[in-house]
Amino acid sequence: MLALDGRGYKAYKSLRGAYAFPRFTLYLDHIQGDPFAAPTAARVIIPQAQAAFPRLLTAHPARQVGLAHYLAERFAAAARRFSRPRGTGHSGHIRIAAVGQQMLRRTALRVTPQAVEARFTVGLPAAGRRILGREAAALLLEDLPQVVAASLFYAAVDPAQAQAYAFAAEDAEALRAMLEPRGWVAFLAEGSLLPRRSGVDDRPLPDGVPLTVPPSLRAEVTLPHAGRVAGLAIPQGVTLVVGGGFHGKSTLLRALEYGIYNHKPGDGRERVVSHPATVKIRAEDGRAVTGVDISGFIRDLPDGRPTDFFHTTNASGSTSQAAAIMEALELGARVLLIDEDTAATNFMIRDRRMQALVRKDKEPITPFIDRVRELYTQHGVSTVLVIGGSGDYLDEADTVIWMDAYHPRDATAAARAVAAQFPTGRVREAHGALPTPRRAPLPGSVQAAQGRKAAVVKAPTADTLRLGRHTVDLRAVTQLVDPAQTRAIGRALVYAQARYFDGRRSLAEVAARLLDDITAHGLEVLAPTPYPPGDLAEFRAFEWAAAFNRLRTAQVARPPSHP
Repeated sequence: MLALDGRGYKAYKSLRGAYAFPRFTLYLDHIQGDPFAAPTAARVIIPQAQAAFPRLLTAHPARQVGLAHYLAERFAAAARRFSRPRGTGHSGHIRIAAVGQQMLRRTALRVTPQAVEARFTVGLPAAGRRILGREAAALLLEDLPQVVAASLFYAAVDPAQAQAYAFAAEDAEALRAMLEPRGWVAFLAEGSLLPRRSGVDDRPLPDGVPLTVPPSLRAEVTLPHAGRVAGLAIPQGVTLVVGGGFHGKSTLLRALEYGIYNHKPGDGRERVVSHPATVKIRAEDGRAVTGVDISGFIRDLPDGRPTDFFHTTNASGSTSQAAAIMEALELGARVLLIDEDTAATNFMIRDRRMQALVRKDKEPITPFIDRVRELYTQHGVSTVLVIGGSGDYLDEADTVIWMDAYHPRDATAAARAVAAQFPTGRVREAHGALPTPRRAPLPGSVQAAQGRKAAVVKAPTADTLRLGRHTVDLRAVTQLVDPAQTRAIGRALVYAQARYFDGRRSLAEVAARLLDDITAHGLEVLAPTPYPPGDLAEFRAFEWAAAFNRLRTAQVARPPSHP
């Protein structure tokens, strides 16, 4: 490196390759073109003979993910401590993809019984566009080894913390696997801390109210490491969450929304889990809808447009919510979460007075209240609704949870008494069964080319995906929690189109093949680069399909049953 001192920045290209250190191997996989470009992609691999993490922490896949999350946090903290600016632009920086409260399988850091691997970036030092050789040597031979030594060896970490992360992940996986056999859609352990600091800060609220559990909804489970745990078990069926404003209704629903993920120790939701096929539904004015059969909810539009293969580039609240439900069912959703505050009112309910004023033959919308029971009895899809103003839903509820100052109460019996005392007089408006959704994506739906590049995929935030010159707005896909997921989804769209979009395979079939490929070959299968990516994280079929569904370039074929 000293020989490169003062030369033009591109001379750094000669450093690409592998370097053996006493206890690890450093790979410089991709060298940045200048100090202001994306930093150099690097990784270290440490054999377990050196890293020395016990098999207790590495033998189980869930424990591996939990431990990897902990080590990624350690690596990031050590990088902040030991790296420093060493010139122009990104010079001297050591960075690893940030992790949040959710413990996800990532490419940034992996732990196996054989090795620990960290993938990160380094900013090779320069003054302007001239190499600073001595600074580069200090960065790679002094700063980086200190970061690695402080974060990726068992002797350098807190054994109790490492074990807590590994065991928390395994306990959450075990708890989630218990839900369906026991007839539950979610479980929230007693004492869990559900409130968050803010809408943009997912850390626990320091003075939040710990969860209490009413005796009638209390259940106990035995977890591999936590042992006997009591909590609130939400049964399958139709569940209403009621209560006054600011009493914790939406907070409970958000906990269920993120219960599809495992949470790190100290988060407060470590033993709050939801069915893995739980999908949050909301209205989304202005989104694109492509070929979705919403006829079970909306039909006989005044302009004569068909709704069994509905297209729009500017959906209303009701059409967007109908499409979101059918899209979730298309991918196999088992639980729907709906908050009255983010739903289209005219889609959720038509009360008796409005039915009397506007005859059904003049109203194209079949409200959700007239399908929610059918979803469960005919399709096995449960629904959890936050309801503050639509008391008509009491007639449909199997379970009613009343949130009182963040404490859940069982109000099922009281709700049934109220429903009996005050009949609504509503006329059920649903006719015919809900259709079985099925669409086949066509080649050309994903347009990610930009200039000479065949595919440009960027995810500056978890809710923004850029494919070539197109931007996909994912703000309504609230179960995405990390830009690394969104980036992986973008790459997965490009990958799936190249291999599986043929106008015959359904979107669900494509998603299944895609996830099978990732299971078999890792997230790396999505990356077209010649070096291993360090910026991807696992995702579900639901969020992948949600991104496809919001592409304004999406094209689908009619289901085969249609002429």
